[in-house]
Amino acid sequence: MLKLTYTETDFCLEHLTQSLEEWVQGRVILALRVAQTLCIEPSTATFLLPVNLPGVEALKARVKQHDSEIIALCPCDVDYLEVTLKGSWLSSGCEDAVGVFVTAISDLSNGDRLASSTEFFLHKLWQEAQACASVQS
Repeated sequence: MLKLTYTETDFCLEHLTQSLEEWVQGRVILALRVAQTLCIEPSTATFLLPVNLPGVEALKARVKQHDSEIIALCPCDVDYLEVTLKGSWLSSGCEDAVGVFVTAISDLSNGDRLASSTEFFLHKLWQEAQACASVQS
């Protein structure tokens, strides 16, 4: 599964080996135990990847081969590709801009290894994009 943690100024993308259902269940139990409000709703998340990043063409091929409704790629401009993910938004309030977005491209209970590797690959591309942005700054 992929987890995007949003703060007021940035976000962080993580690849987790835990199933989406297990992770959400744990988060719900935590909220119950600490008496914290938790809002969970269907949502989408988007972020940009540089089109000249090595591996972007391979990502396009994987997404096309997997034919998932969970992930979509769209050219943003000549320099960037927009990655759109469908999943769930978890936050303290339904209108909060700070929270966690979670999604699973794969369902490993069905043996969907290609999709799981797509999650891993997407995470690695995002890390590479972050490293390139740090070098350029």
